[in-house]
Amino acid sequence: MNTDPDSLAEERRVWLVERTYGDDELNLVILVYATPDGERYLRKERALTSFDDERPTPVSMLVAPEELGEVGDAAESERYAAEADRMRSNHDPEDTI
Repeated sequence: MNTDPDSLAEERRVWLVERTYGDDELNLVILVYATPDGERYLRKERALTSFDDERPTPVSMLVAPEELGEVGDAAESERYAAEADRMRSNHDPEDTI
């Protein structure tokens, strides 16, 4: 039986590890969520509708494993794991920023 609180049934919990603006599109925010081990990630893109667009961003999400990509780079995986750990330590899974 799986007792990992970051993995529920078929879904995996991912944590926000990176938030950047798109290079080509000035109105695009790129959100990267990663598993606690930093080895799998989910990239989401959000279009900003205005300069004062202040929609809340979830600090974590539950996603199906097939939606996750493999990081593949050891340094990036380590960085994602450290940031996921920081987010887990400072926020409840339902928090937004």
